[in-house]
Amino acid sequence: MPIIRPITALRNTNEISELCHSQQDPVFITKNGFGDLVIMSIAAYEKQQTLLEVYKKLSEAEAQLVSGATLIDGKEVFNHLREKYGC
Repeated sequence: MPIIRPITALRNTNEISELCHSQQDPVFITKNGFGDLVIMSIAAYEKQQTLLEVYKKLSEAEAQLVSGATLIDGKEVFNHLREKYGC
């Protein structure tokens, strides 16, 4: 369920901050009954950005598969990394 607050709620910054941190979801701010802003904790923002980056990488990988890129066996990749980094 989305968290929606009027813009006047921003006057109480501590309450909004606690709400953002406790819910780990964005808080939607309305102005005159219409959506205006979205605020969230830094942790929630960073998590969202990380997920977007993963989705971007997956999309790029799928595009490479469609275009006929050659695949490398996973064991081969890990062996190469172990040799390169000595793990």
